[in-house]
Amino acid sequence: MSQNLPATLQEAIRYFADQQRCQDLLSAMRWPQGPVCPRCNSLNHGYLKSRKVYQCKDCRKQYTAKLGTIFEDSPLPLDKWFCALWMITSAKNGVSSYEVHRALKVTQKTAWFMLHRLRLALQKGSIDRKLMGDVEVDETYIGGQARNMHKDKQLKMKREEGFFRKAVVIGMLERKGEVRTAVINRASAQLIEQVVKDNVVPGSNLYSDQANAYAKVGKEYAHQVINHAETYVKGNVHTNCIESYWSLLKRGIKGTYVSVEPFHLFRYLDEQAFRFNARKDNDQGRFMTALSQISGKRVQYKQLLGQSWN
Repeated sequence: MSQNLPATLQEAIRYFADQQRCQDLLSAMRWPQGPVCPRCNSLNHGYLKSRKVYQCKDCRKQYTAKLGTIFEDSPLPLDKWFCALWMITSAKNGVSSYEVHRALKVTQKTAWFMLHRLRLALQKGSIDRKLMGDVEVDETYIGGQARNMHKDKQLKMKREEGFFRKAVVIGMLERKGEVRTAVINRASAQLIEQVVKDNVVPGSNLYSDQANAYAKVGKEYAHQVINHAETYVKGNVHTNCIESYWSLLKRGIKGTYVSVEPFHLFRYLDEQAFRFNARKDNDQGRFMTALSQISGKRVQYKQLLGQSWN
C-alpha cells in the first residue's frame, strides 16, 4: 500500500481529494483483517452504499471507520483531516491554526480544534521502552518575559502567584535515540527523580549540568555533570543534544505558536517529540505512523477549554 501513497504535500492533496480513497485507507489502517464493530467487536457486517456506512449484523448498529477515533463526530471530510495531519507531521517547527485555516478553508476556531485533536493522536499512550545508554537530562522554562507583558497582567500574576512564574519542562534525550519530556510543577529534586526513574533504565549513563536537583537521582545512575561556567563539552560529558532539542522546541513555540497556555503545553510537547523521534523517517512514514495512532483517542472542545473532564 505504501508504494501507492503520496510522498509530498502536493501529491497528498491530490490523492486525498477522493473521499472513498480516504475511507478505504482509514479502514485498512484500523481493520487489516476487515471491519470490526466498535461496539460488539463482531466481524459480521454489511455495507450500506447509499450512506457509506457499515452495519453490524449482530448488534444492528451502524458505524464507520471514524467511530472511536479522533475523527469521531466531526462534520469535516477526511480529505481536510488527512491534509492537516500531513502538515503537522511534516512541518519541523509546527503549523499554526491560522495557516491551517487559510490552507483548508475552515474557520480558525475549527483549525485550532483540529490541531489539538491531531496532537492527541501524536501522543504516546504509554512508555513502550525506557531510555538507556547515554542519556542527557535537563530542564527548561517556557513562558513570556515579564518585561514584555502588560502591567495589568504582571500585577495579576504577582497577586495570584506571588512572583512571575514560567512553566517548567524536564527533558531526557537518549543520544542517537528518542526524547521524552514532561511538564512539572517546579524543578524540585523529588519531582525530577520521579520523572527520570519513570523514563530511564537504572544504571544508564546520565549526563546533566550541576543543578543540585540531579544529585539524588544521579546516585542510581552512572551520573556525570558538566560545569557550564567552565566549559560546555568535556570528552563525552555534555548536554548539547538536549540543549539543541530545547532550541528546536522553542523555535516552534515562539515562532509558530507565539502564545501557548500552560494548560495546553503538554500537547505541544507531544507534537514536537513525535516529529523529533520520527526524524529519520520521511513525510509519508510520519503520516502513516500518526494515522496508526488515532484509535481510542478523543478530546472534546469543552475539555480543551477546561470546562469538563468527563
